[in-house]
Amino acid sequence: MSSPLEQLSSLGQSVWLDYISRSLLDQGKLKSLIGLGLCGMTSNPSIFNQSISQSHDYDEKIIQLKHQGKSTFEIYDELTIKDIQDAADAFKNVYEKTQKLDGYVSLEINPLLANKIKEQTDEGVRLFKKVKRPNVMIKVPSTPEGFPVIEELISQGINVNVTLIFSLKQYEKTAEAYFKGLNRLAKEKSDLSHVRSVASVFVSRVDTVIDKTLDEKIAQTNDAKLKTLLGKAAVANCRIIYDRWEQLFNNTDFKNLEKKGANVQRVLWGSTSTKNPNYPDIKYVTELIAPSTVNTLPENTLMAFLDHGKVKNAFVDQVDQSQATLTSLKNLGIDVNDVCAQLLDSGVVAFSEAFESLLKSIEKKAHALSQI
Repeated sequence: MSSPLEQLSSLGQSVWLDYISRSLLDQGKLKSLIGLGLCGMTSNPSIFNQSISQSHDYDEKIIQLKHQGKSTFEIYDELTIKDIQDAADAFKNVYEKTQKLDGYVSLEINPLLANKIKEQTDEGVRLFKKVKRPNVMIKVPSTPEGFPVIEELISQGINVNVTLIFSLKQYEKTAEAYFKGLNRLAKEKSDLSHVRSVASVFVSRVDTVIDKTLDEKIAQTNDAKLKTLLGKAAVANCRIIYDRWEQLFNNTDFKNLEKKGANVQRVLWGSTSTKNPNYPDIKYVTELIAPSTVNTLPENTLMAFLDHGKVKNAFVDQVDQSQATLTSLKNLGIDVNDVCAQLLDSGVVAFSEAFESLLKSIEKKAHALSQI
């Protein structure tokens, strides 16, 4: 009998793991998950900080690099790139079997460069060349400074995972940057089939913010109608973005690129762990099952879906229903676009803070280990 992940693949949705660690790579667990139908992997500074600071898996390599005179950033660079390379190698068969649709591992550009276009671009190119794997994706934030970077990397044939998308407007600008990059690449190459991209839409945080405001209004009014809106905004927002995705990738502009081998930039659902204990633990999996998408799951959510997930297309209803949900919220003074803008700003800050924390963790470990 096929696993829930394999059933999702049959429907057209790929599941990637939102986690990486040395033990996951070395102890055979990743290989087992790939056997169950896992199709890819993503990473970010928070994940690496957790993996490096909360285990001894990297201690030997840290002290070795420290003795070689490597700086803290250089140690970070060596550790993370080695993990990404090994993970990419583990997914090589998936990459080949799916004809380059899946099997990708994502590595984020240094978030401290988020406000600098040229520096982000140079770092993205450097990382892609240093990892030296065709199935790596470089993560770039969906920000005003990030859009030119996305375009430039795509124009150079570099796979891009566009991260921190919250709003429809961000998504549209992400797709626009992808199209611009492909058009530039088409002037240099007759075949565009070797470059891939995903647009990572963050999900659960939208409900976290909006539910908090709704709870406050419910406490004041005890209006039963308000309760029906709890936990609905995030998926409604995703449904509208998915509808826009269908429009953009079925229009004449993309069809002309497709004739040259261009691939669809799939929507990827990110931040899909359930934050509210009152909601099902796989809410943002089952409610976001849709063809030609990716869902990237943290390990706990992945294991929960393997245990009791049911596969059924969740996007069979009309998009009008989702629009009505967001309109109802707006009539209450809750504008999802304002919430998304706040979440983007805080997300950029959070990634920068996580990166700084990661470097401090490495520096602290390197100093402590050198004293032994």
